[in-house]
Amino acid sequence: MAKARGKAKKTKSRAPLLILLVIIAAVLGSIYYFFGPNSRKERFLYVRTGETYDQLLTELRDSNYINNAGSFDIIARQWKLAQHIRPGKYLISRGISSFELVRKLRNGNQVPVKIVINKLRTKNDFIELLSNNLEVDADRLHDMLSQPDYMEEFGLDTSTVLCGVIPDTYEFYWSTSADKAFRKIFKNYSRFWSETRKRQAKDHGLTPTQATIIASIIDEETNKLDDKPNIASVYLNRLEKGMKLQADPTVKYAIGDFTIRRITGAMLKTQSPYNTYQNTGLPPGPICTPSASSVDAVLQAPKTNYIYFCAKADLSGASVFAATDAEHLKNAHAYQQALNARGIH
Repeated sequence: MAKARGKAKKTKSRAPLLILLVIIAAVLGSIYYFFGPNSRKERFLYVRTGETYDQLLTELRDSNYINNAGSFDIIARQWKLAQHIRPGKYLISRGISSFELVRKLRNGNQVPVKIVINKLRTKNDFIELLSNNLEVDADRLHDMLSQPDYMEEFGLDTSTVLCGVIPDTYEFYWSTSADKAFRKIFKNYSRFWSETRKRQAKDHGLTPTQATIIASIIDEETNKLDDKPNIASVYLNRLEKGMKLQADPTVKYAIGDFTIRRITGAMLKTQSPYNTYQNTGLPPGPICTPSASSVDAVLQAPKTNYIYFCAKADLSGASVFAATDAEHLKNAHAYQQALNARGIH
């Protein structure tokens, strides 16, 4: 009997311990369920403007952003995520918990998007760049940039849109609207056009927009920094004399083929307001977004008597300048012979 009572006592003493262990296991299991890793790999989640909670939950579950939609749903409903969904681009890191993910989405802790703007040749290039990297709708952006009243607010028109776009690296939230995106880009334009640059443009009888248009042609003419100021002086001299600019890059722009390596006589007859062989003065807008070096080449152009330039016959990409017809014809003939010798058409 004594042994039986001893076993009963041991069994009774173990019971609370087992219950405690079960409780601890349940607590730890719950903690792991809600706070343990719920994603196997790092991915980006895009939450669109107007997206509902049910749509978000379906996307997370069906696209395998998370392993356990149940734990996420419980926390999300507890935190009233449905009333606080913020559109944006979110990083779903590997091993993120349901708790961390709900908190991130509720607080709108999205990842900034960096967009590098280098050379853009057309307004459509600009629209495509923004719409491919932001939530911005391409049609909405196109309509916005095609409204004269809207562009007038920035001192631009529908042809000079790209004058307001300075090549640089820009940072946005993915959900940034078309209007806010353009206004942020234009702020950089306003900073770039300091009082000093405005004064330099005025000294040449130019507005910032006109200087940018000339710079865009220079940017397409050469990559040689040393040549840019003298090329600028050629165009400024031609404008002053009322001569046609006769810039080959404007012909490429008018045709819409930027791969052309050699301009032919037939191409020069292309009917377009951008063809400076057919029209006197500047084209209606820039033919690209010029670099700062090209803009400054216009603003700081030296006083010269050059009214011609062409590529050097050594095909190095450098230019040779002339003040007379005879000198230019000699330079141009040498260049054409070099192209013929290389079979460049």
